[in-house]
This record gives sequence, structure tokens and C-alpha cells, in this order.
Amino acid sequence: MKILILGAGRVGSSLASTLSKQQYEVSIVDLNKNRLQRLQEDLDLATEVGHGSYPSTLKKVGADEETILLAVTNSDECNITSCQIAKSEFNVKKTICRLSDASYLNSLSAFGENNIDIAISPENEVTEHLVDLIKHPGAEQIESFANGSIKVVSVKAKKDGMLVNRELKSIESDMPDTNTFVPAIYRKGKPLIPDGKTIIKENDEIYFLAAESDIDSVVQEMRLQDNSSSRMMIVGGGKIGFALAKALEENYKIKIIDPSEDRCEIISNKLNRTIVLKGEGSDEELLKSENIENIDIFCSLTNDDETNIMSAFLAKKLGAKKTIIIVNNYTYINILPKNFVDIALSPQRLTVSMVLQHLAKGDVPQEVMLKMQSGAEAIEGIIHKNKFTENFFDRPISEIPLPKNCVIAAVIRQDEIFMHSKNLLLKPNDKIIVFILGKTEKENIDNLFLKD
Repeated sequence: MKILILGAGRVGSSLASTLSKQQYEVSIVDLNKNRLQRLQEDLDLATEVGHGSYPSTLKKVGADEETILLAVTNSDECNITSCQIAKSEFNVKKTICRLSDASYLNSLSAFGENNIDIAISPENEVTEHLVDLIKHPGAEQIESFANGSIKVVSVKAKKDGMLVNRELKSIESDMPDTNTFVPAIYRKGKPLIPDGKTIIKENDEIYFLAAESDIDSVVQEMRLQDNSSSRMMIVGGGKIGFALAKALEENYKIKIIDPSEDRCEIISNKLNRTIVLKGEGSDEELLKSENIENIDIFCSLTNDDETNIMSAFLAKKLGAKKTIIIVNNYTYINILPKNFVDIALSPQRLTVSMVLQHLAKGDVPQEVMLKMQSGAEAIEGIIHKNKFTENFFDRPISEIPLPKNCVIAAVIRQDEIFMHSKNLLLKPNDKIIVFILGKTEKENIDNLFLKD
């Protein structure tokens, strides 16, 4: 499959890295020659210096009816124009367009019938994830599967958790009415597929599946929760900061800090209960004057990673209970000290996840990159009877020969959810959720979802 990426920024570079490692034929276009050189040194791909919306550039990189175009530059207008030209002039197979401005998302037909096949909005996705994380304190990552009926949640085990230093199977007696399953644990950065006898240890990163109504009770098994979170401070009144305040201001006491007087005036007029302050998130005196020590959740959501990190450090030092930031450079996530930054959310990771699910070869409604550096993923797909799966059905899932580092975490059959159990039988057209904990034969997983 030919993949053409327009834009070699953080998002485009991440996509190039992920897709080239998955054996796609990748080309990437950018005006910055140095960015392209760095990518070419590390990855097996083709590069072209040029403007992604120019027909001459698209012709040079061989855009044709077999090409999938990923327009992920920082300019919505450039991305839209590129898709229009790629479809009308080169008849590309599919266009995926990154759009930051929500007003564009609601007016796709204005850019021509079928010119933009798929529009993705990292900003909207980040906001939704932030809302989920704030509503479920203690969770560090929440992903939706099966149309939202089941969630994949990451939580860090702490010594005050009821299950810590006990066998995993004890969760059944602690919570007999809760339907949950733990497919993966990361211990000191290394993955393991647990069983009922696995002892949960402090600082284990635990992934579990549960309905949204059960998330908090499962988290409580792993760490003590503080459910008194009502006061929020948001640094950055941009698209994400404003959208988050808009979504939560009815139930939380929120203050937004932004350095732009004009932006403060705009968002102040659009919000009903949120207090808007002009200033910098790293202004110690301002934070003190606004009683930062009483803030339950401090979110730094600007476009500048360093600002977000330093603001969180300062807020935590001054007494904020919990800090959440966004980081555009994914490499920062693994080096941030947890005593200052509780949760770091990556728009980069979310964008890669959104693109991956639209590139899947088989019947895959959802594909989420859990950990970019290790390649950990969760995939929701419909398993069809084909030459690869003909011996998989009506036999326990524990006996199905899956590739290394893979586990079937759940089966959805006619809207009924069955969590993993050793005797659970697989049937054609079941929807399954597969965890991939690291490097594996990804093609063998993709084959599960191919129609015959």
C-alpha cells in the first residue's frame, strides 16, 4: 500500500516512522529539507522537498489511484487544498485530512464531493480524552471500544490500592458484580501478559477493560482515589483549553489563564461560569494570588511543550493536587518526573491512532496506539472466516495460535460483551478486542479481520 504523507512535523514524522516499520511504502513531503534528511537517515522511505498542495509536487512523488494521502500539515487550508487536488488531478485511492478548526469539520461538502474521505481532528480527540480523565480520577489513559460500551483503561498501582501485593484473581472476590479483565501489565517498562496468580506490585502500569460505569471501582482496586476534584485551573485559552472549559464548567469551578487580552475577551464572552484571567501560567505571583494550593486539577494546554511542563512543575510545587499537560513531542512523556506531572497526553499519539484505524486492511472499526515507542496497540475488529482463520472457530480462545505478545481481551457478540476466559469460544463475525504488547507479526493480526 502506497502512503503519501504531507507534512514532516511531529505528527507527520510519527506517522512516517510507524507506517514504514509496518512495511508500508511511504513517501513524505515537506518544505523543510533538514527534517526530511533526518527521517531518511533513520527510516526506509522516500522524501520530496516541496509544497504538498502543488500538483507538480504530487506528480513527482508518484501520486496515483493506488495512493492513500495523509494531509497532516499544520495548515488546515493546505491540507484541504491538497486533498482536493489529489482527488481531482490524480484520483488517489483515499484522502485523510487533519483539521484543527471545528468549523471546517461541519462543512466538508463545501470542498467538493468526496474530496476529503476522512477528516480527523486531534484537538477534538484530545478534549474528549481530557474530559474522560478528569471524570475518572486515577485513570491515566482511557480509550473507547465497541461504540463506547467498553473502555480500555490504564492505571498505575499504588500501595494504598486494595489489590496491591495480592493475586490478580482476588479482584473477582473483591468485585463479584463487575465485569473486567486485565490483558496487560507493564512492570518497570517491560510488558507481561498476566494470569490469575500474578501478584500486583506497586508502580505496575495496569491495563484493564470495563464498562464506563465500572471504571472507578476497578481503579479503586489499584490505587486510592480522590473524588473531591471540583476546582480546576487551565493554562491556555486556545481551542483545547476553551473546549475543555466549555464541556466541564457546569460541574467544576474553572479558571483559565491566557496571555492574550484579545483571546481572554473572546473566551470570556463565550463561557458562562468560567473565570478568565490574563497572564502566564508560569507566573508564580499570579498562581499564588489565585490560591493555587486549593486547585484540585491543574491543566496546562498551550501549544508550547516547555511552557506546559514548567507551569505544571510550578503548580505542583505551590500545592496543586494533580497536574495534566499536553506534550506535542512524544519523547518527553517517558522522561517527565511523575512527582510533578501526573498525566501527559500526546496529540501525536492520538493522531497516529486515528490514522491507523483508517488504514487497516480488514474489518477494523478501532485501532489505538497505546505506547508509541514500544508499539503496543489495542485493535477492535470483526473476525471473519477466511483461509487464515478457518480453524479458529468453536474452540476456546486460549487454544487459538496467536502471534507472540498478543491476547484476545474481549469478544462482542450481538451487543453482548464477553471478557476473556479460557473456555470462551470464538464464532465467525464476532467482534474481538486484541491487545498487542510489543513487537509481533502484525500482518498475522491483520489477517484475522480479512473477508474471504
